[in-house]
Amino acid sequence: MSQIPDAVNTNRFAKISERPSWIRLAPLLVVAISALGGLLRFLQIGNKGLWLDEAFSVWMGWQPLSELFAWLLRVDQHPPLYYTALHFWMGLGDSASVVRAFSALMSTLTIPLIYLVGRRLGSAKVGLAAAVILAVSPFHVRFAQETRMYALLTFNATAAMLALAHLLTDSRSATMPLGQQLGQFYRTWRAAQKAERAASSAGAPSSVAQQDSGPSYGRDFREAGRWVAAPTQRRWLPVSAISTDLAWLGYIVFTAATVLTHNTAIFFPIAANIFVFGLLLIRRKSAGRTQSTAQIDGSAPTGDVQPPSLPNWLWAQFGAFLLWSPWLMAFVIQATGVYREFWIPKPTLQTVWATITTFWSAFLPPQITWSPVIWALFALLMLFGVVRLRQRPATLALLVILWTTPFLGELVVSLRRPIFYDRTLIWASIPVYLLLAHGIVQLRFRPYVLAALAMLVTVNGLSLNQYYNHFEKEQWREAAAYVAQNAQNEDMILFNATWVQIPFDFYFRYANRPIPEHGAPVDLFDRGVLEPKMTVDDLPRLHALIRDHPRIWLVYSHDWYTDPDKLIPSALDEELDLLETRRFFGLQVQLYGVP
Repeated sequence: MSQIPDAVNTNRFAKISERPSWIRLAPLLVVAISALGGLLRFLQIGNKGLWLDEAFSVWMGWQPLSELFAWLLRVDQHPPLYYTALHFWMGLGDSASVVRAFSALMSTLTIPLIYLVGRRLGSAKVGLAAAVILAVSPFHVRFAQETRMYALLTFNATAAMLALAHLLTDSRSATMPLGQQLGQFYRTWRAAQKAERAASSAGAPSSVAQQDSGPSYGRDFREAGRWVAAPTQRRWLPVSAISTDLAWLGYIVFTAATVLTHNTAIFFPIAANIFVFGLLLIRRKSAGRTQSTAQIDGSAPTGDVQPPSLPNWLWAQFGAFLLWSPWLMAFVIQATGVYREFWIPKPTLQTVWATITTFWSAFLPPQITWSPVIWALFALLMLFGVVRLRQRPATLALLVILWTTPFLGELVVSLRRPIFYDRTLIWASIPVYLLLAHGIVQLRFRPYVLAALAMLVTVNGLSLNQYYNHFEKEQWREAAAYVAQNAQNEDMILFNATWVQIPFDFYFRYANRPIPEHGAPVDLFDRGVLEPKMTVDDLPRLHALIRDHPRIWLVYSHDWYTDPDKLIPSALDEELDLLETRRFFGLQVQLYGVP
């Protein structure tokens, strides 16, 4: 019995030694690619000022946790995981570079995850190509440099995809009850511990105790990696012995984390269930076909994915739901609020196409007039990916369903209340990049593969240059500095969209100027709405505020939604003269007073 694992291990090491040298270097290549991606994500991370949504994230992070959850229900439409993580991260500081660094870190850590998903659903080549695509993606670099939840959302969704890919390529997920491996792991460890104690008390060497403790993989694991076993002197089973249960646990935890990062991510478990139940139905119909014996490491023998057992899958869905369920009522409340009113416009075919091209290469310089050729090449690579996976239809279906379900889901919901937005779909870019990676590998001839990667890196490099040097965010830093330099203590600062006071005050606090601030139609959050609209009924209060101060600084932004009829500047014009206007990107500052 004890010689079988030895033979297996010898066999495995022989196979490893037969691999091409570049495959053995794959881990180092992943580290290098991740380092490149991290460099791009941290490069100039603090150069641009915080814009409105980012400043709101920081404001939420400042709140004590008990108040944070209350504010989420009162004025926001997002679940609590990102804000909670940011709350603790801000113990390091609250400057723009520090608060954005959390997103940059999460985005960087996603790069090795997509490699592992690509390797599991294809090969090391596919994983490396996918890692390169993600590392240089301008879309992901942008949101790695924003104090918002989208980088964390992508990390959690990719980790859940990795766990799902493992379960679909591990035949043990269909044969072993969930939790059995962890139970066996614990029992083996306890049995070895007791045997060691008994042998020690009897004066027997520990090697004898190991032989008497019954058959296990413990000795083989120590022989393969003594540096792990030596410090603890414990008889552990190899990780492969519990990898299926770890994958189940990872799927449960990261699926719940994904949905707790953004409410629209509910489409991830929906997509996973569409695929798994569809695969179970198809495999049940073809149950009479002869199936090959599973490989000894538990991976799918046919090269294509296989469904897990239905009971295991149902337990996993229950576990994920149980972790998410404390947020259920809050989700209903937030969804109801979004259904009543939300600012996102209705999607069009142009909107959908723009989202797809954003996945491929956001911020393509406008001076490039041959962009249709670039989009055609990206589409061709995806088509090659489909061709490569034609012999593995289940894997192809998995990637397509993970990509299209959130797209179609948001479009369907948008028929009643528009929610289609490229950044909420950012996690759906992962299966797109995996399809692109399969397409690149399908070229097979190494010069063609390198040429395709060079084309992709060049195009995204041009886009990244456009992002670093020309992409602008709302200039609240500059606006606050301008007001702080020119305001007088008897002045008043008036905000039209009320919550734009948050990014303005983020920078104005450094001036330490005791100038009164008010919002129109109401002060910040007084109406329990994040973006209250200005109406005629709100004018009397506004006129009363104007008469109390000789000069008014109007900070005017997002008026297309909160003051579409321009009621606020009209009211100011009735009482005072417009003395000065200064325009900044995303807002303008107007000074009213007596000449």
